[in-house]
Amino acid sequence: QVQLVESGGGLVQDGGSLRLSCAVSGRTFSSYIMGWFRQAPGKEREFVAGITWSGGNTYYADSVKGRFTISRDNAKSTGYLQMNSLKLEDTAVYYCAATLDTSTWRVGPRAYDYWGQGTQVTVSS
Repeated sequence: QVQLVESGGGLVQDGGSLRLSCAVSGRTFSSYIMGWFRQAPGKEREFVAGITWSGGNTYYADSVKGRFTISRDNAKSTGYLQMNSLKLEDTAVYYCAATLDTSTWRVGPRAYDYWGQGTQVTVSS
């Protein structure tokens, strides 16, 4: 079993920055994709960014491209989502997730096998 634990959420002003972390523990795999998703009230869970754990290749949703950066520290078994220039519409619960399917980028939540509990990000005006 794989455990994912997010941290780093909070309240930030419009235009501010936050960095989310996702600590991975339990059974580990040499190759998987870590994804970040978010879900705002009344909306579906949406893909934000993904990174291949072994190669560090990244993929972003258009809505965050140029503002968010996904990264990982293999030694610490931790993934990160650096969020800059935050907007009101970025307010959501953010989840990290992992999928063992590395054949292509998966943006649908159903493709991910493991999930964290989520961390709230609130952007205020």
